[in-house]
Amino acid sequence: MKLTYTGKTKDVYALDNGTYLLKFKDDVTGADGVFDPGANTVGLSIEGAGRAGLRMTKYFFELLNERGIPTHYLDADVENATMKVKPAEMFGDGLEVICRYRAVGSFLRRYGKYAKEGQALDAFVEVTLKDDERGDPPISEDALAMLDILSREDYTILKKLTVQIANLVKTELAKKEIELYDIKFEFGRVGVEQQIALIDEISGGNMRAYKDGKSLSPIELASLLLEE
Repeated sequence: MKLTYTGKTKDVYALDNGTYLLKFKDDVTGADGVFDPGANTVGLSIEGAGRAGLRMTKYFFELLNERGIPTHYLDADVENATMKVKPAEMFGDGLEVICRYRAVGSFLRRYGKYAKEGQALDAFVEVTLKDDERGDPPISEDALAMLDILSREDYTILKKLTVQIANLVKTELAKKEIELYDIKFEFGRVGVEQQIALIDEISGGNMRAYKDGKSLSPIELASLLLEE
């Protein structure tokens, strides 16, 4: 296999059969040693975070596949922290799509004049550009269409999938009395038909989740969700 991309939390390898292998790392995003799923820099390394993230990703992607929701997932090897996926084409240089149920993080920093911390939000969807140099700026539906990154029709599909998947994750966490505050997804075009599908991962490293008023680390979240 050939290393094709070195990311903050995963490395990507091309396999001989045309699929790809994602190698999950123990690095998580944040700043000054504090975990923050909304950050665009690696803030710390947590031993076991890679496997914990893959366990959750495997759980949710298999659940999505069972329900006919399109993803790039093929299979996973938790022991080796690797996941095999179908090739996917990104929108531009990549988009991140956030679904928010509580006013925290960058939402609160931007709209704190009007929003109260922890205020309930109705599955608010926002799209940001993957652009470290410019701090992953938010972008509107109009701008996505005008810059030829995403058509209005595809934006509608993207938003619908985001809410559908986020609500599924929220429901699963609620079964363990865990509240989802927000979650970040990535999408791409997969297969001959270039179907819009969920890519990357669904893990504690991509969401804020709370239990009994306490923020859960990626490892704590995986342990609580997947406990027997």
